[in-house]
Amino acid sequence: MRQQFWLSRWPSQMNGFTIALLSDFHYDPYFSVDPLHAAVPMVNSLHPDLIVLTGDFVSVPLSGSHAEAALDAEPCARLLHQMTAPQGLWAVLGNHDFETDPVHVTRALQAESIRTLANQSIAIERNGGRFWLAGINDVISGTADLGKTLRGIPAGEPVVLLAHEPDFADVACRFPVDLQLSGHSHGGQVRLPLLPALYLPEMARKYVLGSYRVGKMSLYTNAGLGTVTIPVRLNCPPEITLLMLHSS
Repeated sequence: MRQQFWLSRWPSQMNGFTIALLSDFHYDPYFSVDPLHAAVPMVNSLHPDLIVLTGDFVSVPLSGSHAEAALDAEPCARLLHQMTAPQGLWAVLGNHDFETDPVHVTRALQAESIRTLANQSIAIERNGGRFWLAGINDVISGTADLGKTLRGIPAGEPVVLLAHEPDFADVACRFPVDLQLSGHSHGGQVRLPLLPALYLPEMARKYVLGSYRVGKMSLYTNAGLGTVTIPVRLNCPPEITLLMLHSS
């Protein structure tokens, strides 16, 4: 999926900057591993400037040990590490990551050079232009702090926010955020013709899939790669989003 956004504060020197957005991997060695394997060469063929990963690398188990479920972060991170971009790979954690073992998931990602933003922002620079990539902790976990995340960013400079849950946009739009990138909804995962999605998780019931305008802020919700609860997608295929950003 290719999307273009025109942002009023985007630096003209960085027009055409591309971001590959992937989300909701829910790694397992039987089902969700297949779209992830397919995604790696596809992303590399797009030659994005930056790759962002908006959480849920593992899944909360229906039964059994949460700590053992978090171990799936390691093979997931090894696969994701095969994707490359000049400005690197950046991630935030999702609710499943927080409910299993967020420390282990973070360490697994960082061991594969995937930098994790936890209520933090980092400056991304190219051709004399600059924007800030911000990432908040998972909202459902109660540890997200957008004020802290944006602290220290100079006034007037553009911000791209990684937030696992898309409905956080109703909060983020009240801050100086230009574009929010999210996942979490799986796009509904199973969609029947002419009917709304059969199930949507908390904090993904308003901005379910695709592009939105929330106040002065733009939002994109990615359908994700993996599945949860049942290994089935219907009328809602896995998604890689390539976003191209321009000054308006």
